[in-house]
Amino acid sequence: MIRINYEFLDLIENLRENPDYQGLITAHNFKSGRVILDQNSKVNNVYMVKEGLTKCYLTEDTGKDFIQEFFGPGEIFGEVEIFSETYSFCAIETVSQVSLYKITHKGFVELLKKHKEFNWLMLKSLASKVKYKAIRHSFNQSHNTETNLMRLKSEHENIYNLIPKKDLANYLGVTERNLNRAINRLKESV
Repeated sequence: MIRINYEFLDLIENLRENPDYQGLITAHNFKSGRVILDQNSKVNNVYMVKEGLTKCYLTEDTGKDFIQEFFGPGEIFGEVEIFSETYSFCAIETVSQVSLYKITHKGFVELLKKHKEFNWLMLKSLASKVKYKAIRHSFNQSHNTETNLMRLKSEHENIYNLIPKKDLANYLGVTERNLNRAINRLKESV
Protein backbone atom coordinates (compact mmCIF):
# COMPACT_ATOMS: atom_id res chain seq x y z
CA MET A 1 0.00 0.00 0.00
CA ILE A 2 2.66 2.50 0.99
CA ARG A 3 5.46 1.96 -1.46
CA ILE A 4 8.99 2.45 -0.13
CA ASN A 5 12.37 2.03 -1.85
CA TYR A 6 15.28 2.77 0.49
CA GLU A 7 17.85 1.33 -1.93
CA PHE A 8 16.95 3.91 -4.58
CA LEU A 9 16.76 6.68 -1.96
CA ASP A 10 20.30 5.88 -0.75
CA LEU A 11 21.61 6.11 -4.30
CA ILE A 12 19.92 9.48 -4.93
CA GLU A 13 21.31 10.88 -1.69
CA ASN A 14 24.81 9.69 -2.65
CA LEU A 15 24.50 11.11 -6.17
CA ARG A 16 23.33 14.43 -4.75
CA GLU A 17 26.61 14.68 -2.81
CA ASN A 18 28.73 13.61 -5.80
CA PRO A 19 30.46 16.60 -7.50
CA ASP A 20 29.96 14.96 -10.93
CA TYR A 21 26.19 15.29 -10.53
CA GLN A 22 26.09 18.59 -8.63
CA GLY A 23 22.91 20.53 -9.31
CA LEU A 24 21.03 17.68 -11.02
CA ILE A 25 19.16 16.75 -7.84
CA THR A 26 17.60 19.43 -5.64
CA ALA A 27 15.70 19.14 -2.36
CA HIS A 28 12.24 20.67 -1.77
CA ASN A 29 9.73 20.66 1.11
CA PHE A 30 5.94 20.73 0.85
CA LYS A 31 3.11 20.96 3.36
CA SER A 32 0.30 18.42 3.54
CA GLY A 33 -2.38 18.80 0.86
CA ARG A 34 -0.07 20.28 -1.80
CA VAL A 35 -0.50 19.04 -5.38
CA ILE A 36 2.96 18.34 -6.83
CA LEU A 37 1.76 17.16 -10.24
CA ASP A 38 -1.64 17.89 -11.73
CA GLN A 39 -3.48 15.32 -13.80
CA ASN A 40 -3.15 16.01 -17.55
CA SER A 41 -0.22 18.40 -17.11
CA LYS A 42 3.21 18.56 -18.73
CA VAL A 43 5.86 16.83 -16.65
CA ASN A 44 9.28 18.50 -16.67
CA ASN A 45 10.83 16.77 -13.66
CA VAL A 46 11.09 13.44 -11.92
CA TYR A 47 10.58 13.40 -8.15
CA MET A 48 11.61 11.06 -5.36
CA VAL A 49 10.09 11.12 -1.90
CA LYS A 50 12.78 11.66 0.75
CA GLU A 51 10.42 11.80 3.75
CA GLY A 52 6.67 11.79 4.17
CA LEU A 53 3.77 10.38 2.18
CA THR A 54 2.17 11.28 -1.16
CA LYS A 55 -0.79 9.83 -3.01
CA CYS A 56 -1.03 9.12 -6.72
CA TYR A 57 -4.61 9.41 -7.92
CA LEU A 58 -6.76 9.70 -10.99
CA THR A 59 -9.89 11.84 -10.96
CA GLU A 60 -12.54 10.15 -13.08
CA ASP A 61 -15.01 12.05 -15.29
CA THR A 62 -17.56 11.46 -12.50
CA GLY A 63 -15.43 13.58 -10.17
CA LYS A 64 -14.51 10.56 -8.03
CA ASP A 65 -10.85 10.05 -7.18
CA PHE A 66 -9.25 6.65 -7.54
CA ILE A 67 -5.99 6.33 -5.64
CA GLN A 68 -3.48 4.21 -7.53
CA GLU A 69 -0.92 4.05 -4.74
CA PHE A 70 0.82 5.87 -1.92
CA PHE A 71 4.49 6.81 -2.27
CA GLY A 72 6.78 6.84 0.74
CA PRO A 73 10.55 7.31 1.01
CA GLY A 74 12.50 6.30 -2.10
CA GLU A 75 9.52 6.11 -4.44
CA ILE A 76 9.84 7.98 -7.69
CA PHE A 77 7.18 9.63 -9.84
CA GLY A 78 7.07 11.54 -13.12
CA GLU A 79 9.35 9.00 -14.81
CA VAL A 80 6.57 7.26 -16.75
CA GLU A 81 5.56 10.55 -18.37
CA ILE A 82 9.19 11.39 -19.22
CA PHE A 83 9.68 7.96 -20.82
CA SER A 84 6.39 8.01 -22.70
CA GLU A 85 6.54 11.74 -23.55
CA THR A 86 2.96 12.22 -22.39
CA TYR A 87 1.09 14.46 -20.01
CA SER A 88 0.57 13.17 -16.49
CA PHE A 89 -2.32 10.73 -16.28
CA CYS A 90 -2.49 10.99 -12.48
CA ALA A 91 -2.10 13.72 -9.90
CA ILE A 92 0.40 13.51 -7.06
CA GLU A 93 -0.56 15.18 -3.77
CA THR A 94 1.12 15.26 -0.37
CA VAL A 95 -0.73 13.38 2.39
CA SER A 96 1.68 14.60 5.07
CA GLN A 97 4.50 17.11 5.18
CA VAL A 98 6.89 15.88 2.49
CA SER A 99 10.52 16.34 1.50
CA LEU A 100 11.23 15.54 -2.14
CA TYR A 101 14.22 15.32 -4.42
CA LYS A 102 13.62 16.85 -7.84
CA ILE A 103 15.57 15.80 -10.94
CA THR A 104 15.12 17.84 -14.11
CA HIS A 105 14.17 16.06 -17.32
CA LYS A 106 17.65 16.72 -18.71
CA GLY A 107 19.29 15.51 -15.48
CA PHE A 108 17.16 12.36 -15.45
CA VAL A 109 18.16 11.47 -19.01
CA GLU A 110 21.81 12.18 -18.18
CA LEU A 111 21.69 9.86 -15.17
CA LEU A 112 20.07 7.12 -17.24
CA LYS A 113 22.81 7.39 -19.87
CA LYS A 114 25.82 7.73 -17.58
CA HIS A 115 25.05 5.89 -14.34
CA LYS A 116 24.51 2.12 -14.57
CA GLU A 117 23.28 1.68 -10.98
CA PHE A 118 20.73 4.49 -11.40
CA ASN A 119 19.55 2.91 -14.64
CA TRP A 120 19.25 -0.54 -13.00
CA LEU A 121 17.32 0.79 -9.98
CA MET A 122 15.03 2.73 -12.32
CA LEU A 123 14.20 -0.47 -14.22
CA LYS A 124 13.63 -2.35 -10.96
CA SER A 125 11.35 0.45 -9.76
CA LEU A 126 9.23 0.32 -12.92
CA ALA A 127 8.98 -3.48 -12.77
CA SER A 128 7.99 -3.29 -9.12
CA LYS A 129 5.21 -0.78 -9.89
CA VAL A 130 3.74 -3.01 -12.59
CA LYS A 131 3.90 -6.11 -10.38
CA TYR A 132 2.45 -4.33 -7.35
CA LYS A 133 -0.50 -2.88 -9.28
CA ALA A 134 -1.40 -6.22 -10.83
CA ILE A 135 -1.35 -8.00 -7.47
CA ARG A 136 -3.20 -5.20 -5.66
CA HIS A 137 -5.98 -4.84 -8.22
CA SER A 138 -6.48 -8.59 -8.39
CA PHE A 139 -6.64 -8.89 -4.59
CA ASN A 140 -8.98 -5.90 -4.15
CA GLN A 141 -11.40 -7.20 -6.77
CA SER A 142 -11.32 -10.76 -5.42
CA HIS A 143 -11.94 -9.92 -1.75
CA ASN A 144 -14.47 -7.95 0.25
CA THR A 145 -13.70 -4.65 1.96
CA GLU A 146 -13.14 -6.24 5.38
CA THR A 147 -10.52 -8.62 3.99
CA ASN A 148 -8.81 -5.76 2.16
CA LEU A 149 -8.74 -3.72 5.37
CA MET A 150 -7.29 -6.63 7.36
CA ARG A 151 -4.54 -6.97 4.76
CA LEU A 152 -3.77 -3.24 4.96
CA LYS A 153 -3.72 -3.33 8.77
CA SER A 154 -1.34 -6.30 8.70
CA GLU A 155 1.02 -4.25 6.50
CA HIS A 156 0.61 -0.99 8.46
CA GLU A 157 -0.71 -1.36 12.01
CA ASN A 158 -1.54 2.36 12.35
CA ILE A 159 -3.08 2.71 8.88
CA TYR A 160 -6.04 4.73 10.17
CA ASN A 161 -3.65 7.35 11.60
CA LEU A 162 -1.46 7.51 8.49
CA ILE A 163 -4.14 7.82 5.83
CA PRO A 164 -7.46 9.71 6.01
CA LYS A 165 -10.57 7.53 5.68
CA LYS A 166 -11.58 9.29 2.47
CA ASP A 167 -8.24 8.30 0.91
CA LEU A 168 -8.55 4.72 2.20
CA ALA A 169 -11.99 4.48 0.62
CA ASN A 170 -10.70 5.87 -2.68
CA TYR A 171 -7.78 3.44 -2.58
CA LEU A 172 -10.11 0.48 -2.05
CA GLY A 173 -12.65 1.74 -4.60
CA VAL A 174 -15.51 1.97 -2.09
CA THR A 175 -17.54 4.77 -0.55
CA GLU A 176 -16.61 6.21 2.84
CA ARG A 177 -19.89 4.84 4.16
CA ASN A 178 -18.98 1.34 2.97
CA LEU A 179 -15.52 1.74 4.52
CA ASN A 180 -16.96 2.83 7.89
CA ARG A 181 -19.34 -0.14 7.89
CA ALA A 182 -16.44 -2.51 7.19
CA ILE A 183 -14.35 -0.96 9.98
CA ASN A 184 -17.26 -1.33 12.43
CA ARG A 185 -17.85 -4.95 11.42
CA LEU A 186 -14.16 -5.68 12.00
CA LYS A 187 -14.29 -4.03 15.44
CA GLU A 188 -17.36 -6.11 16.35
CA SER A 189 -15.69 -9.36 15.28
CA VAL A 190 -12.68 -8.79 17.59
